[in-house]
Amino acid sequence: MSSYDVIIIGAGPGGYVCAIRCAQLGLKTAVVEGRETLGGTCLNIGCIPSKALLHASHQLHEAEHNFAKMGLKGKTPSVDWPQMLAYKDDVIGQNTKGIEFLFKKNKIDWLKGWGSIPAAGKVKVGDDVHEAKAIVIATGSTPSALPGIDIDEKVVVTSEGALSLPKIPKKMVVIGAGVIGLELGSVYARLGAEVQVIEYLDHITPGMDAEVSKTFQRLLAKQGLSFTLGAAVKSVETAKGKAKVAYTLRKDDSAHEVDADVVLVATGRKPYTDGLGLADLGVEMTDRGQVKTDAHWATNVKGIYAIGDAITGPMLAHKAEDEGMAVAEVIAGKHGHVNYGVIPGVIYTHPEVATVGATEEQLKKDGRAYKVGKFSFMGNGRAKANFAGDGFVKILADKETDRILGAHIIGPMAGDLIHEVCVAMEFGASAQDLALTCHAHPTYSEAVREAALACGDGPIHA
Repeated sequence: MSSYDVIIIGAGPGGYVCAIRCAQLGLKTAVVEGRETLGGTCLNIGCIPSKALLHASHQLHEAEHNFAKMGLKGKTPSVDWPQMLAYKDDVIGQNTKGIEFLFKKNKIDWLKGWGSIPAAGKVKVGDDVHEAKAIVIATGSTPSALPGIDIDEKVVVTSEGALSLPKIPKKMVVIGAGVIGLELGSVYARLGAEVQVIEYLDHITPGMDAEVSKTFQRLLAKQGLSFTLGAAVKSVETAKGKAKVAYTLRKDDSAHEVDADVVLVATGRKPYTDGLGLADLGVEMTDRGQVKTDAHWATNVKGIYAIGDAITGPMLAHKAEDEGMAVAEVIAGKHGHVNYGVIPGVIYTHPEVATVGATEEQLKKDGRAYKVGKFSFMGNGRAKANFAGDGFVKILADKETDRILGAHIIGPMAGDLIHEVCVAMEFGASAQDLALTCHAHPTYSEAVREAALACGDGPIHA
């Protein structure tokens, strides 16, 4: 029996970051992981491989639509799908091996296998039981399917199957217009597939700023994605390697069917805590199947903590990372903190979409007096030069104090641009603070400054 200060169950972004921080704080640390590689869903079958395919397919899009405009002429590249998948797998390998190196560097033990908690202070992996002063549940999440729809990861797939299809489908139906569905739908649309997105709500990207959502849908439609909104999927039948999706439109209850080579079920994710033995331990859960924790990520069972997708909050890798670092600090007797009001969200399509803080809809609902500063990328010299003028930056600030309350960006490099607003919000900055900060020219980031200026006397280049 091995004894540790901390055992973390799960080596995804929350788990491995927590482990490294624990080790840095002088705690004897081990991580339980049953996959053959570290990194969890994110590095193996989620964030990283999907970004590789998004990058590769975007390069194809640029070659097909923009190269000739810049004087780059020649035969348009053809798609070698097996090679693209090999590139994606190589990216996965580089990242997962990197985490393994970090474990060795920080003297973190990898307990290979699937873990359970037979009692407080004990973690069982295979036939071995290990002791730990603290246990952190970082088991992540798994795709949630619609009732009555069988996932075979061949014709009817989740995000995992969509990352390794044997060939590019001619017709793909995506059920769900959230982040995963739109990113992977974009990949296959760029590669030549006809992509139809079916969404239960009357708009895409639930919870996002409404103006950004409408603009986003319009731009994706220009790229070839079609949208069927306000539609409830009733069934997906498969036969002879094909699928038939039946749905009804909520506005008139009319029934419709559509055929597809592949159906991607992208209706969200749910916490994964199966096999841990939490019920026998008496660990409290929420109504949504999440591990219930207090303000310090502790469960009701002493010495057991939980972070990431297994608990409440947005299912984002960086949220899990922040919680992993914070709970490590708590376990080490320090003060751990996560500012849940400043957690950005990004969709890595083209253009990218990024958001942080409150939306206009939330501020109106709360009765908060606010002002809007907005700037179009068409007024940004760098964006126009790079065929990236679609989209805008919107900054929301308190009407009286000018303090930044939120920001919403659709445009080039939005996922990177959002972070100067995040830093500003962490320090309680005003829109004027951002507007008075010198930004290099020509950069996309000037659009953020212009939006901040628009909260005051007005932008310069509008």
